[in-house]
Amino acid sequence: MLLEGKVALITGGARGIGKAIALGFAREGARIALADVIDGGPAVAEIAALGGRAITMRTDVSQEESTKTMARAVVEELGAIDILVNNAGVFADLGKKPFVEISGDEWDRVLAINLKGMFNCCKAAYPEMKRRGKGSIINMASSVFFAGVPGYVHYVASKGGVIGLTRALARELGSDNITVNAIAPGLTASEVVLESPNYPEDYLNASIAGRSLKRMEVPQDLVGVALFLASDMGSYATGQTIVVDGGGSLH
Repeated sequence: MLLEGKVALITGGARGIGKAIALGFAREGARIALADVIDGGPAVAEIAALGGRAITMRTDVSQEESTKTMARAVVEELGAIDILVNNAGVFADLGKKPFVEISGDEWDRVLAINLKGMFNCCKAAYPEMKRRGKGSIINMASSVFFAGVPGYVHYVASKGGVIGLTRALARELGSDNITVNAIAPGLTASEVVLESPNYPEDYLNASIAGRSLKRMEVPQDLVGVALFLASDMGSYATGQTIVVDGGGSLH
C-alpha cells in the first residue's frame, strides 16, 4: 500500500474532493483525520467500512487557534501528521458578479478561508513534520488562476495566492525534507456544486465544451495525483502545481 502507516490530515474532508481523497488515502493504508466546519461523521463511517481508521474534528481554518487545536488533536489521537491536504475552501456559494459589486467583507471572507486558512494549517502542521524529519503538504489551487475567469476575482486571486504560497513554502521547507505542491482542479461536480443554484446544468455543460476530455470532472479525478504527491513516488517533486482539469488548461 502506498501510504501504509502514514497519517493524513485533510481539511474540508467531510464531503466533495476532500472526502474522495480521504477514501483514496484510506484504501492505500493511511490513517485519516478529517477537519471541517460540518459533521465529518458520515465520512468517518465510510472509511471505517473500508477497514480504515479515521477521526474528525470541527475546524475553522480561518482561525489560527482552531487550526492549532486541530493539529494537537491529530497528533494525540493518531500519533503524527505525515501528510496535510489543504482542501478547505469557499466556492460554490459565490455567485458570478463584476468585481465592483464584490463587497470588502466578501473579499475578506474568501481570502481568509481560501488563502489564510492554508497558511494557518501549514503553520499548525509544520512543527510535527519538522520533528519527524519529513512531510508532504498538498494545497488545492484551481485552474481558474491560469484562465483568469471573470466574475470571480476574489476566488481567482485567492487561488493565485495558493500557488504563490506553495512555491515559497517549497523553497523554505525543503531543508526539512518537507515537500509542498499544489493541485489545480477544474470545475468539479462535487455534491456542493451540483446542489448550488449558481451552477445550473447549462453552466456545467459549457465548462465541458472547453476541455479536451469531454466529460464532467468528478472528485475521484483528483485522487490519483494526490496519492502520487503524498507517497514516496512523488517524494522528489516540490514547488509544483499540477493541473487536473481534463485539458481545459494546457501548459
